[in-house]
This record gives sequence, C-alpha cells and structure tokens, in this order.
Amino acid sequence: MDEYRRAARLALGEMFLEPPSRDDLFAAVASLSDAGIDFIAIDGGDGTVSDVLTAIYRAYPLSALPAVAVLPSGNTNLIAGDVGFGHRGLPALERLLELRDSGDFRRDVRRRQPLVVRWSDPARPPVLGMFHGTAGFTWAIELAHQPAILDRYSHDTAVVMTLLSALSQLIRAKSRRAWLGGSEIRISIGAQNGEVERCFVFLATTLRRLSRGVWPFWRTAGADGGMMYLNVGANPPRLARGLVALLRGQAPAWMRASDSWRSGNAQRITLQADTDFVLDGEVLSPGPDGITHLSCGPAFDFVQAA
Repeated sequence: MDEYRRAARLALGEMFLEPPSRDDLFAAVASLSDAGIDFIAIDGGDGTVSDVLTAIYRAYPLSALPAVAVLPSGNTNLIAGDVGFGHRGLPALERLLELRDSGDFRRDVRRRQPLVVRWSDPARPPVLGMFHGTAGFTWAIELAHQPAILDRYSHDTAVVMTLLSALSQLIRAKSRRAWLGGSEIRISIGAQNGEVERCFVFLATTLRRLSRGVWPFWRTAGADGGMMYLNVGANPPRLARGLVALLRGQAPAWMRASDSWRSGNAQRITLQADTDFVLDGEVLSPGPDGITHLSCGPAFDFVQAA
C-alpha cells in the first residue's frame, strides 16, 4: 500500500486526496467541483464510496456529475462487485492514467442510480448509498462489526464467520424467537400507505449484481428500473429452504406466492421503524419519528477499465 500511495501521489500531485475525516472529505469533493473535475476515482470500501457519492450529490450540479471509478478495498465491496473499475492497486492506477490522458474515460461505463435516503427532519441532509437493510439485517451487520470477527478475518472469511454466528443464535430458543419475531415496521411502497407489520428482514438496492451469485430479489411483473426490495415477514415459512434459494439467486414459485416473502421494484419507499438501519455497511438511526424515505437518485457513470 505504501508503494501504491507514493505512486498515486507522484502521478496525481494535488489531485491525490486522503481526507482524514468525513467533513474533510466533503470539503475536498467541493473543491473538486469548484475546479471542474469530471472524473473521480475512489479507493475504498462501500462506506467510503457512499460518503463520496453523497459529497458529489451535495457539491456538484446534477446536470454535471463527474464520472466515478470504484477501486475495491476496505471491509466490504458489494458496490465494486457490480460497478467496480475492474482493477486495483498499481495496475488500476496505470489504467486510470491511460484513460485520463486519452480524454475518453466514459467510453465504457455502467450507469446506476444510487439510493437517496432522506429523513423527515429537513435539517438532516440526505445521504446516498447502494445497499440498504434493516430489521434482522441490522442485527447481522452488528454481529459482523464485532472486533472478534472484523479484526481477525478478511472480508470473505468475515462473511462466513458472521453467518456461522447468526446460525448459532438460531440454535438457541430464546434468541431464535427474538430474531425470527422481527421488528415492527410500516413499509409503504410507492404511493401505497403500508400497514404496520413485523418484519424479519428488509433489503433494498439499486445494484444489479451481488457477490457470488446471490440475488434475493425478483421483479414486479411488467416493471423495470428503480430499486429492488425484499421484505421477509416475521417467522417466515420454509426459512432454511428460502435462504438457500436466495443465496443461489433463485426465487421458487412457492416463495413468489407467499405473503411472507415479497419482492419487487419501486421508485420510492417510505419506512417507519424504531430500529436502526444499515446503508452500505454503516449503521444509521431513523431519527425520533422513525421515518425515512428511500428514492432513486441521479444516474452516475461508473467507469470500467476495459
């Protein structure tokens, strides 16, 4: 990493930025907007990508968003798995410089709309991300963030250890009842007014691919675009069989017909819950009234190395 950092600093000069805090990151991206920079490479995990997209959203005119290249590093890289640059480290730097010098860095891009999360409090600014989860997903992420897992294992191994830890909780009757019993959430899809229900897991994403063939979503008939969502009710039937199917990217007919397993796509979703939620690996609070709004943000061009 030191060699990589030195090479990047030498090649990019004052355009090589390592903000030490989120506030510094927002200020740095604002300075890029002021300078008219239209190509930003992000080296980091999902949380860093989310922060930079949020900073771009706040600093740049929506009609002049920069192209973005995502170089995977950090703890989680779901975003890079779908729209990543395709290289990392020194090979990525060399290819980025070639694209910069050619002036044709948008010739191969994947276009995605990040999720925009807004709170009912207008004083709380919106944030952008690509993968949202709450209820049991928040609990699982909090397990994954334990030092016993996060500090000891690489990302892929950490995912396995998190799954094993979660399964160990399901073996115990008390924790199994609490987890499968879910959280009370009001979920309103589009213009519909949702009812309060107990939810085991709720997920939403604007990505179009996840790691290792996992794809726990299916589309509403005849619909396209928007964010994909999965809503699994409390104490879902055939839980083990359903999880195995979704981990394989499958949604069998019995699941699609079940009221406990619901999926589709939407432009806007409103959630009301007392529980925290997760956006690209970061645990966030829904605020005093528990209301958050998810919507599809502006389209970004994610640069590909090819």
